[in-house]
This record gives sequence, C-alpha cells and structure tokens, in this order.
Amino acid sequence: MTATTFRSAVPVWEKGTETEKNISLLFTANIPQTPNTTLKIAGHTRFIVKVNGKFLAAGPARAGHGFYRTDEYDISALLTEKRNVVSILCAGYNTNSFAYLDMPSFLCCEIYSGNTCLAATGKDSSFAASRYTERVRKVQRYSFQRPYAEVYRFGADYDLPETDSDYTRDTVTLEQTEEKRFIERDVYYPEYEKVFSVDIMERGTVTHIKPEAYYADRAITAINNTLGGFPQNELETISAHEAQELQTVPSVSAISPAAPVSLSSDSYVTYRLPKNLTGFLTLTVQAKEDMTLYITFDEVYNNNQVNFLRLQCSNVIVWNLKGGRSYDLMTFEPYTLQYMNVIAVGGTAEITVPALIRYDFPAGEITKSVPMPDETLQSIYDAAVESFRQNTLDIYMDCPSRERAGWLCDSFFTARSEYALTGRSTTEHAFLDNFLMPESFKYLPDGMLPMCYPSDHYDGVFIPNWAMWFVLQLEEYFLRTGDRKLVTSARDRVYNLLSYYKKFENRDGLLEKLESWVFIEWSRSNDLVQDISYPSNMLYARMLQAAASLYDDKALADKASALMETIRNQSFMSKFFCDNAVYGEDGKTRLSGEATESCQYYAFFTGVASPETYPELWNTLVNDFGPDRKNNNKYPEIALANSFVGNYLRLDLLFRQGMYDKVLENIRGYFKYMADKTGTLWENSGDYASCNHGFASHVVCWLNGIYH
Repeated sequence: MTATTFRSAVPVWEKGTETEKNISLLFTANIPQTPNTTLKIAGHTRFIVKVNGKFLAAGPARAGHGFYRTDEYDISALLTEKRNVVSILCAGYNTNSFAYLDMPSFLCCEIYSGNTCLAATGKDSSFAASRYTERVRKVQRYSFQRPYAEVYRFGADYDLPETDSDYTRDTVTLEQTEEKRFIERDVYYPEYEKVFSVDIMERGTVTHIKPEAYYADRAITAINNTLGGFPQNELETISAHEAQELQTVPSVSAISPAAPVSLSSDSYVTYRLPKNLTGFLTLTVQAKEDMTLYITFDEVYNNNQVNFLRLQCSNVIVWNLKGGRSYDLMTFEPYTLQYMNVIAVGGTAEITVPALIRYDFPAGEITKSVPMPDETLQSIYDAAVESFRQNTLDIYMDCPSRERAGWLCDSFFTARSEYALTGRSTTEHAFLDNFLMPESFKYLPDGMLPMCYPSDHYDGVFIPNWAMWFVLQLEEYFLRTGDRKLVTSARDRVYNLLSYYKKFENRDGLLEKLESWVFIEWSRSNDLVQDISYPSNMLYARMLQAAASLYDDKALADKASALMETIRNQSFMSKFFCDNAVYGEDGKTRLSGEATESCQYYAFFTGVASPETYPELWNTLVNDFGPDRKNNNKYPEIALANSFVGNYLRLDLLFRQGMYDKVLENIRGYFKYMADKTGTLWENSGDYASCNHGFASHVVCWLNGIYH
C-alpha cells in the first residue's frame, strides 16, 4: 500500500452520528467552469458522485481495518455550466457485514483546479451537507451478508439539490472526525458501461394478496448483537414483505424487443438484460399520479417467474413517487440480475427501457483473452470472463450479488484468472495486502485469518481451512510476480497462523477437532469433517510446503513430507482415500469408512497422491468420475463432488497431466448449460444458489493454456 494525503480536505460527518446505523447524507458544492479540475475522495461506507445530476463514479475501494483508499477523477469535461453542482450521496452503515467493515462514517473530498482549491470538506463550508431522508433509514438488511435494502420516498423536488446550483435545503452541522490513514486506490477503476434491457418477457396485472406467512430471511428476523441492523419491530417498512403481497398475473407472455411501456396502476412488465450482469439499476419514470414503483429481480427466470427471494436476498427496490413529473432513478448499491419485474402500484407511469450501469473489472484491461475454436467453448469462455469481471473490482469476491465478500479459497482461483487475462496481479496485491493491514482480527483466535475480508464477523465464525488457502495463494502470487516485499510483510501473519494450527496437532502430527466451520466443499464431504479430516490435513500439509518454500524453512518442508506420509498410511482404504477418522468410546480413532469424490481430488491436488503412486485410483477418477457420473455412476457409494471445489480440482488435475481432450470434454459437460442460461458460471452445479461466482472464472486459465 502507498500512503497519500489530502491537500486541504479533512474527514467530516454529521455531528454526533458517525456511529449511527444507515445514515445517508447528501454533500453538495458549487464549482465554476474551470480547466484541469480534479476531484479526490475517500469515505466510509459508500458514496456515489454526480456532476450536475449526471453519474460520475461510485466507491470507495475497500481496504483493511483502519485504512481508507482514495479515488481521483478529472471532472473538467463535466463542468458544462458557469456554476456546476458536484453532489456526493453518502451512506454510513455502521453495521457488520461480509461486504463492508463496520467503521465510523465519514467523507473526505477536495476539488482542485491546478493549485487552486475550489471546494474541500471541512474548509469554509464549501461543501454543504443535508440529511438524505429520501432514502428510508430503518429498513431490513438486504441479506444476511450485506447491509441495507433500498426504499425511497421522492418529492417533486427530489433532484434539485443535485442539479440546481441555486437550490437550498436544510443543512446539518458537520464536525471533523478522527484522523484517517489514507492510501492510494491501487486497483482499477470501473468503466461504468451502460447496458440496456433487450427483451420484454411478459406483461400483466398485479393482485394484492397477503400470504398466510411471509418468507422472512434471518436478515430480517435474527438481528442481534452479532448481526447488526434494525430489529423487526423498529422497521419503517419491510419491502420484502410488501413485494410478497404483489402477485403477478401475466396477460401477454410472448417475448418482444425491449421498449418503453405505459404501466397502468397495478400492472407490470418483465424485462431481460442480455446476460446476467452486475451494477446499478437505472431507468426514467414519468409518474402521472402519486404512485409506488417496485423492481423485483433475479439472475434466472425459472417457471416464467422472477423469484426475488430465490437467493435469500431482498431483491426488491422501492420508489415512492409524487405524480406530475419525471424521475431519473438509480440504485445506490450494485445488484446482480438478468430479469426484472417493473411494477406500478397506485398510479400510472411511463417508463423507459431499464438499464444497468456496470460496476466491475474494466474490459479494456483484459488483453490476454484467446479465441476459442467453436461456439460452445466460446460461450463458456465468455461466461468465465463475465464471471471474472463481475467478481473482481476492488477485491476478489465470491459473488457480486448475495455477499460481495472477499473469500479466501475463491480468491486462489480468481487470482489465476486475473493473471491469465491481464498478465498482471494488480487486484491480487490489494486483496492480499488488505489481510496484512490490521494489527489483529477482533473476534478471531490469535493467529487465525478471517474467512473473508474486509468484513466483520461478530459471531466469531471462521473457516480454518480457508486460512490455509491464503498461504497457497501467497506462494503462487510470489511465483507470478516476484514480489518479495509483500511476501516478507506477510511473514508474521503466516507463522502466527502456523502457531494457531499447532495447538490442534495430535501425536501423529495430524490436525484434529478443528474448531468453528470446517469446510471442504458443498457436498457430503462437509458432513465428514470431524474428528480427523483427511482433506483438511492434506491441505495443511500442502500449506506447510508453501510456507517452507516462501520462507526457506527446511523444518516446515520436512514436517509437510512426514504429514503426507502419515495421511497415506492412515486414510487410504485399498481403492479410495477415506474422508475422516472418528474417536470411539474407547478413546481410539477409526476410519469412518466413507470416501467422497472430493476427498480423492484433494489428495492429488495437494501432492499426497500422484498418478504414479496411485495409478488405479487415478484411472478411476479420470475415466469413471466427472460430469457424467449422475447418469453413469459406477461408484454410487462415493458421494459426488460439487462445483466448488471438487470439480475445479478435478479439472486442474487433468490439465496438469496434459489430458486436454478430457479437460475440454469436462468443461463442455460442466459449464455449457450455465453459459447458455445466464452467460455466467455458477456457485453450484444447479441454479439454486449464486449463478455468478468468481472462482468459476478459472475456466479461462485452462482454455488459455490449451489454445494460447
């Protein structure tokens, strides 16, 4: 990380509210038409910048606890008036989540023309701030993993503060906050491409029916000391409940090209984007009367329905509008979708074709893509690139929808994709560096790393296996970049992590009875993680190897070799590796007898096994396992692997052995239906979870390797 400073601005927030939940402030400054004008900004938790009401950028880029990344923009071309309004809509969440850190709210911004300061927070009141009460404060969380849903109440003058330099509104008293440690952004800026809907799937009416029982996720019902938010009895509105009362009844189901439509009261239209995309929803609405506009959305369109609760998120945005004027609507947070219902309730409206402003990795930085030899492989390749772009922004994310979280293990695979597509590891450096910023991680045992970061987990949950992937990724990062400086700065983190694991080693050197959430993959494997998990120990041995390589530690290398031999001797059962051993009432451990497909892949991936040392098992995996197992399952007693991570380990092993025909056959079998349906690659083999996951982009690594 590289430190930076502001020349004039200081961090500010509304007096007395910097730690209050979900406070939205609108900052505005009037700027003359000047050349060479630069805006520099940092803040927490979120902000959107506009000039004369036109969207400029969103941010900030995330960093570790106690550090704040800064953005800089040349806004000269946007200063088209004699007096121009620069507006910054900020939200301070002060709520723990997987997506953002729970740190006090602030904004720090300055605008310079050359060496002349035109406006700066904390300087001569050049930035005015008002409560943005148009955004309803006391709403439910969007999901268990992300903070608040979006509900708006817009009056007829809702946009004047952002477009009219003479307009005034009641301001709040700002005060300077504690000093902040600012660092450069260090990651790419989005291109903010605008993508319009391409189809209308159906049109119809809406009936109002209260369900016998509302579906209510834990994000609504389980707010407590470890999950921040507003308790249900304090909510001003519950948009997820409101939307459940709106039952769509199609009257026109024929697909037609997307076009502006007129919606009468209690009617809807379903639009489709060209593929599953991530960004800010936007559309223009002419409200004839007072009305409420709902947009519900999802990644898939199963049974001709937009199931906005499929992903256990409140995929609904609500705008309450006054009649008699036009509204340019845009969400504050990014969302992931391909299909959306636009619903008018209580009044009529003319709506333009909805669009999405992409919020993802810039396409212009992808310089290493490789053309595929046929249409099927090209569609899968394109879907992998889409999955990479939408899950790589300021950090690597598992999914851009439900969580937007920087998960380890996922990041190991996405990091390879970044290098394959760009020849650089820019985002990876920032991602790894974030884990090194705080002195320690509150709520975690000494030495342990968060399972995803930047995030706050007040329930103390972590995945001990995922911290092992941090070391494996660090090793590959060094091989890709030669960046010894970062590796050296991570040394204490790595050795403190090793000290943590040592407490769980038994007399054989195996980890046993690991605590918290021991995770292998989303399959039967996850039920076989105690008392001694052999996949966990396989990964542990491989992690010891990686640490030994990074820090030239022969003792760790010897320990890794001995541990691998112990795993071989204990867990191999004539044909397959057993997943776990359990303690009996006599205090002795015995193999459970269960073997999963994923466990076998872990053995080969970590080096515990090889095609040379276990040729019969290797031949079984190559020829009898894979995407056709569900139909031609010769080993029903061996539980199937899932996409993450079993199927990806399988493909990587085949690729390592140069079995390219088999790799291509498996890629077609595993991913064609995903690419066809959403244009992205999924978290699981079915569309019941995220249909857009970062690790899935790793497909480009194999295809680049084969066809480059």
